[in-house]
Amino acid sequence: MRYPRQTHFAKKALISLPVNPPPPPKAKQPYEAFLVLDVEATCQQGADFNFPNEIIEFPVCLMQWKDRSDDHKASQLEVVAEFRSFVKPTWQPVLSQFCTDLTGITQEQVDAAPSFPAVLAAFEEFMIEHELIDEVTGERLVRFCWCSDGPFDVRDFVVKQCFISKIPMPGWIQGDVLDVRTSVMDWLHSREPPKYSPATRGWDGPRRRSLNIPAQLKVLGLPSFEGRQHSGIDDSRNIAKIVSELARRGISLHPNTAIHPNRRWQWMGKHGQILDGYWTVNNVEPWKRL
Repeated sequence: MRYPRQTHFAKKALISLPVNPPPPPKAKQPYEAFLVLDVEATCQQGADFNFPNEIIEFPVCLMQWKDRSDDHKASQLEVVAEFRSFVKPTWQPVLSQFCTDLTGITQEQVDAAPSFPAVLAAFEEFMIEHELIDEVTGERLVRFCWCSDGPFDVRDFVVKQCFISKIPMPGWIQGDVLDVRTSVMDWLHSREPPKYSPATRGWDGPRRRSLNIPAQLKVLGLPSFEGRQHSGIDDSRNIAKIVSELARRGISLHPNTAIHPNRRWQWMGKHGQILDGYWTVNNVEPWKRL
């Protein structure tokens, strides 16, 4: 088969490349640890993010650096511990079939689970054990950053759940969050050159896209999703792989999503009350707006 002249030279150039290209330069990493969170929550088919979801699985992968130097440069990030607990919902204690089919979480599992405040207390002990926060004051002992796939887990689900449970949002979960999906999209966007568009007679930048976890793994050249999608712990483990790969590629990991602990939705009344005027409470049409 004949090749055009420029293609022939390109193939020769490829042959001369080193077998093992040098690794990307290490980036300066301001955070010492990362907490990858992917909660699962009650849901109804047809509902959107305005629904008063209750958390039913709270899983976290704790990640720390293996090679962070004195000048804060690093590239090797690994999972060093995991926390996982199912959570018992209180407003609508009976799961919908849609929710069980989506998450794989059963009614028996949530019935036997602790309440959300008890889960937070157990997780606080986990953080103390791993020297992330002070046992007495609860103050941070190291700089750590929460990570999630999209902004929803902390921004929406945790804020809603703290309201429903009538508890303040703990200080150690407040602050901005690293939205991993956005970081992957930013990295992909930076690699795609603009293309000429005959329609606009100009150069258009690459189209922004939203990538789910399997798609993020694919564009980063990582193995396929391991486990069950929409299982909180399996999602968290796969997100952790993505975070580790971003670090390996020389990307500085830092928050990119603002969290507002006092955010409110229309269905929120006073003192944790869910207003019947916006949502029914008999699990028949919990997504119907009045």
